[in-house]
Amino acid sequence: MSKHIKRHGLSIGIERINNHFFLTLRVTGKLTHEDYGTITPVIESALESVKEAKIRVFLDASELEGWEARAAWDDFKLGMKHGKGFEKIAILGNKKWQELATKISSWFVSGESKYFEDVNEALRWLED
Repeated sequence: MSKHIKRHGLSIGIERINNHFFLTLRVTGKLTHEDYGTITPVIESALESVKEAKIRVFLDASELEGWEARAAWDDFKLGMKHGKGFEKIAILGNKKWQELATKISSWFVSGESKYFEDVNEALRWLED
């Protein structure tokens, strides 16, 4: 009998669409406090490498299952620290709670946040 593997974590990249660079984040599984211990310095390093004053973000949350309570607090603190630097955040998901989370996150970031269920729509919106 094989054991089910539970993956969780985040991958980060920087991509370009035409003349716009944007930060890409892909989250998987249920994030833990320990994940944020690893994630936070990587995100901060990636944000420092983006030279533009306002950052556009593509967040693929289609495989996100949620956060542990302490990890949700870590996420909130990270958003409060860096939220003023974001111009646009496109969140790709497939669950109703992710759409609600997008609306709540818009209270803490200076730029626009929008929820999408289609990757091409999300990328077109980021490019505008």
